[in-house]
Amino acid sequence: MEYFDSQTKGVFYMAWKFDPMHTQVEFSAKHLGMMTVRGQFAEVVATGTIDPEHPEKTQVQATIKTDSIRTHNEQRDRDLRSSTFLEVDRFPTMTFKSTKIEHAGGDRYRVTGDLTIKGTTRPVTLNAVKYGEFSDPNMGHRIGYAAETRVNRKDFGMRFDAMLDGKFIVSDEIQVNIEGELLETADEGAAPTKVEAEARR
Repeated sequence: MEYFDSQTKGVFYMAWKFDPMHTQVEFSAKHLGMMTVRGQFAEVVATGTIDPEHPEKTQVQATIKTDSIRTHNEQRDRDLRSSTFLEVDRFPTMTFKSTKIEHAGGDRYRVTGDLTIKGTTRPVTLNAVKYGEFSDPNMGHRIGYAAETRVNRKDFGMRFDAMLDGKFIVSDEIQVNIEGELLETADEGAAPTKVEAEARR
């Protein structure tokens, strides 16, 4: 849906949400500096207003339920939900809100924003790429994106630093990979579309 933006004097932008069936937020960390342990968050809600021609006007935000973490091992998942790591009882969500989006050439973008985990907010930059665009009467208007970044878990209060034989059990650096399909959507109570506004004249 296109919305009238009074601040840009008649320019229209589109509202979108990530299709939860086609969105993946995955992460990985090193175990003892050797094996890569991978996991994902199963419950993610993400929305945005996107102007493909002017990415600097685009905004995205996401909320992730921390207790939806999955690493294919129940004991490890319980540890990650505990106060040692995510402390999901006190902090049931983590959030991201973009503050700046830059075109990096071709279908690539740099998305900078505020990431909040366990009550701590830090700026992060994601390298994003547009996979493609699709429009169908049944499936709707969709744009596929992927993004990746790295964060230091200790920056967000997860200071577990146990060692075995001189090696850290869990690496400080966490790799984050995101893939998703943004679906153009209507928003109840929002401003009328350009077509609707013209029809009311």
